[in-house]
Amino acid sequence: MAASALLNIMIKAAQKAGRALTRDFGEIENLQVSRKGPADFVSNADRNAEEIIHDELLKARPTYSFLMEEGGEIKGEDGQHRWIIDPLDGTTNFLHGIPLFASCIALERNGEIVASVIYNPIMEETFTAERGGGAWLDGRKRLRVAGRKKLVDCVASAGINSRSAAGTAREIKQLARIAPSVGGIRRIGSPCLDLAWLAAGRVDLYWEAELSPWDVAPGILLVREAGGFVTDFSGRDKSVWNGEVVGGNEVVQAALLKQLKAVG
Repeated sequence: MAASALLNIMIKAAQKAGRALTRDFGEIENLQVSRKGPADFVSNADRNAEEIIHDELLKARPTYSFLMEEGGEIKGEDGQHRWIIDPLDGTTNFLHGIPLFASCIALERNGEIVASVIYNPIMEETFTAERGGGAWLDGRKRLRVAGRKKLVDCVASAGINSRSAAGTAREIKQLARIAPSVGGIRRIGSPCLDLAWLAAGRVDLYWEAELSPWDVAPGILLVREAGGFVTDFSGRDKSVWNGEVVGGNEVVQAALLKQLKAVG
């Protein structure tokens, strides 16, 4: 795949941040056993990665706006384009030395996500998508969602991350309802990688709630460009902004959505 100039800018920024995270990740094992613990170190790694991405993108497109996990929203002069950035998606994994995390960027144009990059530096995998151009792994392998048609044959990835008692109760009900219907449930710990792996056919289904735009925007385009379907829990196209994600191919996504609606 020949990437556009904009996508190449995004790839360069995500990979540069990812290399910095890889160096920091090498220090986590030592910090785990220190008295202070690694939490402050990880916060600094997160902010440093975001700064790298911000500076690279600002240099290339100085008039674009930003929406960032750490730095919040920065208005640009352009008025049409906005970068949506998660410099370290999978922070808890990173904190505990689990090598599943990513640097992620989406480009929003007039309210629509038109390009995205998800870079897993430990596995050295770069997932990319442009609207109408398909989803790709490392620019060489075209991605397609898995084609399984029955829930019982599917492996689902679920987000178990509620910060409220009501949310936790809902997640328990969802798991109790869905677990007997599918072939297995996994918890990856990085929403962007959940969506990237869904696009790659590594998992068949994914659902989660209480997410932020930077958790959803980079991956949702990948899934759709890989032939998949993503909605919120009500079946609407509002996942980026209300933080609810239900994804899969057309058949099993509809079946999973039906199960989730039954839980309420």
